[in-house]
Amino acid sequence: MNDLLSEVLSESRSLGFLGPGPVSPHLAHAAAFAQVIDDEPARALDLGAGGGLPGLVLAATAWPSTCWTFLDAQLRRTAFLADAVTRLDLDDRVTVVTGRAESVAREPAQRGAYDLVVARSFGAPAVTAECAAPLLREGGTLVVSEPPDGDPARWPVEGLAELGLGPAVATTVAGDPPTSLVRLIRRGPVDDRYPRRIGVPSKRPLF
Repeated sequence: MNDLLSEVLSESRSLGFLGPGPVSPHLAHAAAFAQVIDDEPARALDLGAGGGLPGLVLAATAWPSTCWTFLDAQLRRTAFLADAVTRLDLDDRVTVVTGRAESVAREPAQRGAYDLVVARSFGAPAVTAECAAPLLREGGTLVVSEPPDGDPARWPVEGLAELGLGPAVATTVAGDPPTSLVRLIRRGPVDDRYPRRIGVPSKRPLF
C-alpha cells in the first residue's frame, strides 16, 4: 500500500498539486494528523483535499473503518482524487465531492455530519474555521496544519467562539521536520449565517 500511495502522490506532485521535493515528508506530515486524534472517527472530511493530503494518506493507512469525504472546488483535482481512490481500493468508504465549502456546508446531508475535519493549506485561519465549523457535529474536531512559527494570535478565542469552536490547541508532532498542527473542538451551535456566501469568508474574514 505504501508503495502505491507514494506512486499516487508522486503523480499528484507531477500535476502540480503538491510542492516539489521527495514524497516521503508529505507522507509523514499527513500521518501526523492521526497522532492528535484519540479515537477513530466514524466520518471525516478533508477540506480542500486537492493533491490528496492529508486525506488519502489517512484513509489508506490510519483508520480502516472511517468513511471519508474529499472536498475540493477544482474539477481537475477531484478527477485526480477519484482516480486515486479507485486505485487505492478505497471506493467503499471515500466519496469525492467537487464544490465550494461555503455551499457544501449548507447542504442538509453535510451540515453537522462529521466527527473530524482536516485541512492543509486550505486558507487563512478565519476562512478555514468558518468553512469547517458548520460541517462538524457538536464535539467534533478540526485539525489544521500550521506553519512552524505559527502565532497563536492567528486563532483568537473570541472569533472562534463566534463559530461555536473552542480555543485552538497547538501541537507539534515529532519528525524531520516536525509537524505543527492546531486542534479545535466544536463546543456549541453554529449560527445559520455561517458559512457566508461564496468568497465572503476570504474577502471579509471574521478575524
